[in-house]
Amino acid sequence: MGKTTKTLIARNRESFSFLYQETIDSLGEVAFFDPEQDVPDLSGIDLLYLSGGYPEKHLEALVANEACRKAIKVFAEQGGRIVAECGGMMYLCRSIVTDEAEFPMCDVLPYKITARKTDRKLSLGYRRFVLEGKEYRGHEFHYTQFLGETPKSVVQVFNAKGEPVETPVLRYKNVMASYTHLYKW
Repeated sequence: MGKTTKTLIARNRESFSFLYQETIDSLGEVAFFDPEQDVPDLSGIDLLYLSGGYPEKHLEALVANEACRKAIKVFAEQGGRIVAECGGMMYLCRSIVTDEAEFPMCDVLPYKITARKTDRKLSLGYRRFVLEGKEYRGHEFHYTQFLGETPKSVVQVFNAKGEPVETPVLRYKNVMASYTHLYKW
């Protein structure tokens, strides 16, 4: 993605905790916000980066901060540029379903994620894909899954051996989202 003028990164102790320092260093001027507690000021932001983590462990706090979820949805609908990885992608979806209940998320992407114990399945490995002529590399590590059919990917994703995998890369307006934690972009 190269340098940007101003990037806002979702970060807190666990919900959005997984990001590479090299990624932060490559993004130019960065600021952080906590989606559990803050309402981000998205004016003048070139990129909203929703890092990976474990939002399924903090659903009550994420749901309680409705103003944050709404601000992110408006930013996406108005064409704001968002990169969402794993937990960040889950946060952009319509909802996350657990054994206890269904929790509304940002509703930018029209999918439900299941974190129910019976649906848990380990997805693990290095990933590579090319989008709009640019190569992206990363890794995938999660137990949650899409509820129902896996959405169609906008590109084919490959593992370290060059074999196709079913991990989707999703695009909506200026949003790019995937379970892949990117380390080269």
